[in-house]
Amino acid sequence: MLVNDIKHAEKLGAQAPVPSLEQRIIASILNKIRQARRAPAPTNISRTFQATENLLPARIREVKLDDCSAVMELKRRWGLGPDTSANWDKLWVRNPALRDADPGRPMGWALEAGGAIVGYIGNISSTYFYGDQLIRAVTAHGLVVEPMFRAMGVSLNASFFRQKFTDLYLGTTAIESVDRISRVFKCSQLPQQDYDTVLFWVLRPFRFAEAVAKKLNLGPYTSYCGGAFGSVAFATDKLVGRRWPRAAKSKLTVKKIQVREIGDDFDGLWNAKQKEALRLLADRRAATLRWHFDIPGDQAETAVLCCYGNRELLGYLVIRHEQGHREGPRRSIVCDLLIKQDRREVLEELFVVAYDEAKRAGSHVCEVMGFPANVREVFQQWNPYQRQFPSCPFHFKAANPEFHSTLLNEAIWYASPYDGDTTLMP
Repeated sequence: MLVNDIKHAEKLGAQAPVPSLEQRIIASILNKIRQARRAPAPTNISRTFQATENLLPARIREVKLDDCSAVMELKRRWGLGPDTSANWDKLWVRNPALRDADPGRPMGWALEAGGAIVGYIGNISSTYFYGDQLIRAVTAHGLVVEPMFRAMGVSLNASFFRQKFTDLYLGTTAIESVDRISRVFKCSQLPQQDYDTVLFWVLRPFRFAEAVAKKLNLGPYTSYCGGAFGSVAFATDKLVGRRWPRAAKSKLTVKKIQVREIGDDFDGLWNAKQKEALRLLADRRAATLRWHFDIPGDQAETAVLCCYGNRELLGYLVIRHEQGHREGPRRSIVCDLLIKQDRREVLEELFVVAYDEAKRAGSHVCEVMGFPANVREVFQQWNPYQRQFPSCPFHFKAANPEFHSTLLNEAIWYASPYDGDTTLMP
């Protein structure tokens, strides 16, 4: 994601309305960024199998809770996000969607060779509703395979798609290889417009530009120069382009609560939202929301913003403030929002507060991904920057071909980071 941020920063360096001298300086810094990007990355090869000339025989089996440590080590070795045993308990023991699932539904599948786990794919259950119809869904999670066994990786995906008592298969990973595998198994890309395009606002121009330079290992002097001159471009462009949210005066009020404080009024909003239109909606009942955003071991800060009119909950927005990794840009991400009748003024009130919360948290950027076109239109009025994923970050396959055809209609979807596994990991 951060590489895409830089791509947009490069475009901005060429387009921002700054004096020509500053343009030349920024162009010089960006040239160093491009050179650093072209440098070959160090190869990270597992020592366990590096010296093995002939592959050990491997087999696929279902994952057990006892496999947590081995899977976490495999994921860590190949750069996947951290996980905890407590989060495994959350996902595969306390998940409310398991009440609607087959009692024997697997946690996932492991590829095992020589008594070691050399490949893994998780299987996270979720519940959707299409009108009054309950849809049992599963999301493929954390696919990782040791290089010498990657020819067998497709077998892990085959196990995922062969499971029974499932109505909908989801994948929410923006990796080109996953995109190709999904097509092999006859998945379709999400038809929701611009889901692969992230909208973002720069909150701290100097810190953002400096963090990007540090992320690319450009050295302290170049990093400082990148922060200094890049910040001029971003700050100037922000003022000229009026790139921040503004809301008209209204009688609406916004209140911030913690995840554990999500109450019965959320169920009232959920029931009303279900009746508005025939859409595929992930379960957003109060109990499920509390489970979803209560992530064991999470270092990020999550806040729930509630908008009220005449004491009625008209909408909410969940924002997550990440801590940042390896001096990279710190992000605040809009994880979910639900608004009665998609009222524009409610969304405006909520995002103005979310933007201020992101600044308070010290984030460098505030991001919005997903949501239907009418919702994104409201965000677009505040002139965000944009970046694209290298491949489609959302694939789906319905077990019933007729239902799959129905889901090819963009109007059916209300997809956001709340879907899949995007906002379930610490």
